[in-house]
Amino acid sequence: MPADAMFRICSMTKPITSVAVMMLYEEGKFQLGDPISKYLPEFKNPKVLVKAANGGSTYSIPATREITIRDLLRHTSGLTYNWNADLGKMYDDANVATGLLEYDGTIADSVKRLATQPLLFNPGDRWEYSLGVDVLGRLVEVVSGMPLDQFFRTRIFEPVGMKDSYFYPPQEKLNRLAVAYGIFDEKGLTRFPDKPVTDGFFTYDASYPIAGPKKLFSGGGGLVSTAEDYARFCQMMLDNGMVNGKRLLSRKSVELMTHDQLGKIGPDQGFGLGFGIDGVKAPLDELGSSGSYNWGGFFYTSFTIDPKEQMIVIFMAQLHPAGDVKIENLVNTLAYEAIND
Repeated sequence: MPADAMFRICSMTKPITSVAVMMLYEEGKFQLGDPISKYLPEFKNPKVLVKAANGGSTYSIPATREITIRDLLRHTSGLTYNWNADLGKMYDDANVATGLLEYDGTIADSVKRLATQPLLFNPGDRWEYSLGVDVLGRLVEVVSGMPLDQFFRTRIFEPVGMKDSYFYPPQEKLNRLAVAYGIFDEKGLTRFPDKPVTDGFFTYDASYPIAGPKKLFSGGGGLVSTAEDYARFCQMMLDNGMVNGKRLLSRKSVELMTHDQLGKIGPDQGFGLGFGIDGVKAPLDELGSSGSYNWGGFFYTSFTIDPKEQMIVIFMAQLHPAGDVKIENLVNTLAYEAIND
C-alpha cells in the first residue's frame, strides 16, 4: 500500500462537517440553540414514533420540542440511521441516503425526505448515532450559499493543505483508492463484492465514490481522504484551530467541540460537538489520556487527538465487516507505549 493511498473515511467526514458548522457559527450565521427548522423549514413540527403495545400498528405524536443545531452536532436529535430496526425500513422506503450507497439525488433531496420521517425519541432525550450530520451538511450549503464540496475545498481543504480529499476523486487519482475487503463468514477475508451487501437492516457498497450519479455530498460519511490529509486536519484541531499561520477556528470553539456535551443525557459516554471524548465519564480502559478525542469510519478507519501528549494517531484500513479484527487497538497501544520521556 503506498503512503498516498486514498481511503473511504466514511464517518470521519463528520468532524470535518462539524468544523464547517462551527466556522459559520463563529461568523454569527446562527446560534447552536437555534431550531434547525429556522434554516431548513422541512423540519418544522417534528413527530416522534410510538410503538403500539401487543404488536399493533405504530403511529407518531408531536415531539416535545424542535431539533436544534446542537442536537445534530452531539447526536441527540432523535434521528437515526437506516440500520435501525424501528425506522430503518421507513428511511429506505422514503429513499433517504446513507452516504454508503450509490444515490441518485443530492443531500438536499435526501434531507427533505428524512424530515418527513418520525423521530426515534424526543430531541435531547438521549444519544443516538444518526444522519444528523448529513442535515448539518445541508445547513452549511443553505447558510453559506455553496455546495458542500465547494465549501470544504475553499474553506477547509485548501487552507489546511488537504490536496487528496474529495467526495468523488478525479479520474487520474482513482488508481490510488484502496481496495475494500470484508470478512464474510463463508469466505473469510475477501475482496468486497462488486454489488451492494445487505447486513440485517442495512445495505452498503464500496463503489459509491467512483460510480453512480455522484451528486450526493454526504456530510456524515461521503469523503475519501489520505492518512496525510487527515493528519493535517487533526493537526489543525490540535493547534486550536490554527494552520499555516491562519486561523480556521477560535481556540474557544475547539474547546467547546472537545468538551462533553451530553452531561446526564449520556451518563456513561463522553461526546462533544463532532467527536467522542475519552476518560471524562468513566476511567480509561486502554492506554490514553483523559480528554483525548476521536472517531472512526465504517470501512475501518479511526483517529485520536491527544492534547495532553500533543499526539495524533491515524489508522487507515478498508475492511467491513471486520469480524474480530482489533488492529486499531494494537496501533493505539503501540503509539502510546512508544512515548519515552
